[in-house]
Amino acid sequence: MEDRVRFALEKLLNVANGDTGQGRRVANFILAWWNAGEHGGFDLTDLANVDSEVAEDMATVFTWLAREEDLHYPHDYRGEIEQIIARWRPQAETA
Repeated sequence: MEDRVRFALEKLLNVANGDTGQGRRVANFILAWWNAGEHGGFDLTDLANVDSEVAEDMATVFTWLAREEDLHYPHDYRGEIEQIIARWRPQAETA
């Protein structure tokens, strides 16, 4: 993962751990990547409901994913993602 993508993802993880509407929307974005079948998808209209900097970070991650030949899950950030699951999807299993 390129540094600029890693930086954008780390900023998004921080936002997703916040207890705000923006945090919920970012969590939806991250969890749709992690496991959409288990955690739900991402509504693209939510891009209009986050700060422009956050939307740009989402676009950075999305663009990187679109250019990859194989979809890579952010396993290096499993702990942070499990925290997001616990906050926003407490009924779901993390495994």
